[in-house]
Amino acid sequence: MISTQNIRFAYGKGAQFNFPDIAVQSGESLLITGGSGKGKTTLLHLFGGLLRPQSGQVLIEGTGLASLSEKKLDRFRGTNIGLVLQQAYFVSSLNVLENVVLASWLATGKQANDKARQLLQELDLTDHLYKLPSQLSIGQQQRVSIARALINQPKLLLADEPTSSLDDDNAFRVADMLAHLAKQYGSALIIVTHDQRLKDRFPNQISL
Repeated sequence: MISTQNIRFAYGKGAQFNFPDIAVQSGESLLITGGSGKGKTTLLHLFGGLLRPQSGQVLIEGTGLASLSEKKLDRFRGTNIGLVLQQAYFVSSLNVLENVVLASWLATGKQANDKARQLLQELDLTDHLYKLPSQLSIGQQQRVSIARALINQPKLLLADEPTSSLDDDNAFRVADMLAHLAKQYGSALIIVTHDQRLKDRFPNQISL
């Protein structure tokens, strides 16, 4: 579903990265670990088309991201890639349900209200639909981020340090939810993290 070949990237004359080739199929999960400065977030951004590699390629269902114009890449990302970032970036004036529905409208021009409600119910957030994001705990906000990332049933689900700010119970809960929902929706899941607690949760892993 997603595969990479000979990815190389550098920040100007600064840090240079040569990344290992990876391949993850639909419904499968991959955990990418490594210490600070090893390029975990950089690699995730390359997977999502937020950065372009200096050489090599990222293929999602046969589509090479490097071959797409910025406009086509934005459209492709909206319909094929779900992002769970460290910082949620909610629209603060919209409630939980509206934030999730907004993601469907931006990608497709349609408001997937029923789908948003279903996802939020699966994530045990039914009682929080009409709350503002600022009224939620960090763990609840992270679950809203997962719902928003899955609303368009992406082929690829990317999570950047999804558990680093959570206590043990919520960290394991979020990790298990990500793996379960990715499998349920047929998404390839890639998590990048330095959180050692997740190593026993994901047998398929690499370390940078």
